[in-house]
Amino acid sequence: MEKQMHIAMLIGALTKGGAERVLVNLADYFVEKGYRVTMVTQYERENEYPLNRKVNRIISDITEEETGKSRLLNFGRRFLKLRKIWKKERPDVILSFIGKNNMMAILTSRFLNIPVAVSVRAEPSEEYYTPLLKWLARHLFARADGVILQTRRCFDFFPAKVRKKAVILKNPISQSFFRERYEGERDKTIVAVGRVDANKNHEMLIRAFAQITEEFPAYRLIIYGEGELRPCLLDLIKELNLTDRILMPGSIDNVADVIYKSAIFVLPSNTEGTPNTLIEAMIMGLCVVATDCPCGGPADLIENGYNGILTPVMNEKKMKENLQILLNDLQKMEELGKNAAKTADIFRPEIVYGEWEKFLRSLT
Repeated sequence: MEKQMHIAMLIGALTKGGAERVLVNLADYFVEKGYRVTMVTQYERENEYPLNRKVNRIISDITEEETGKSRLLNFGRRFLKLRKIWKKERPDVILSFIGKNNMMAILTSRFLNIPVAVSVRAEPSEEYYTPLLKWLARHLFARADGVILQTRRCFDFFPAKVRKKAVILKNPISQSFFRERYEGERDKTIVAVGRVDANKNHEMLIRAFAQITEEFPAYRLIIYGEGELRPCLLDLIKELNLTDRILMPGSIDNVADVIYKSAIFVLPSNTEGTPNTLIEAMIMGLCVVATDCPCGGPADLIENGYNGILTPVMNEKKMKENLQILLNDLQKMEELGKNAAKTADIFRPEIVYGEWEKFLRSLT
């Protein structure tokens, strides 16, 4: 009988975000297919994605009793605790996501004969934002067995010894987004979905929309998501006297149902990897507007003017103009949405999960 393959996954927490959702989706796929899956997170937080009950969850952080006053000593204890987890669990492969987790996965598994795949989920120079972290990423990743990147532009950050181990794997998307495109009259709503922080730059979208509210009095802007800037943005909306036109309901679970009939989906980010929310909106056939931000995820997805609109990063004026053009030409909006729906062909779960499975098995 063939041995059941054991995959360990490492990330900081499962709080709601694009990378976390991808990892939870992967865990669900593998465990339902009969793989043994162990999810290792440093923390357990509120507002996390639900994890399949068949997945073994381990918290790797040191306890309050183990925590001392020395940061160096605490790091050493975390390091040893994570290494003990690998020794005890003996996974066939480790899949790590995001930033320092990738470095910890490589270092704590050294000489244990466990293959490690690290995944960079954003613009590498943003994910590794200090000179030391940049140096470590470029050199340590050469010791990984596989490196998963989001776009072709990401390859430029790394030396040849890392690039030769690197692949691009698409994000697995929830089955709930694969549905017949809505062909009726669309709701007069412009929507955005994502963490409410400085990088997502919802302020730019709010200010752009505020300039067209009188021209298009029937339309509303709805921003779904939680984050540290939500109170500030609510204050801005109040200051603009647009509380009835710009809504921020917070985080929701049924994103596909809520945005299904919307007119336009907007991604106003300053940087992105390959944004799940943009893929999801395109799969459902929404007309999409996205910033042409590094590391090139939106540009990889959108052929400007054919299946969506690319707009310059942090350019409020251009964002306003693009929204005006679309709202003045509903036929164009519909055409872009229909072409966007064709994206579903390359993101079908059986194709994407199969690519991840093939890659991880190739490392063992």
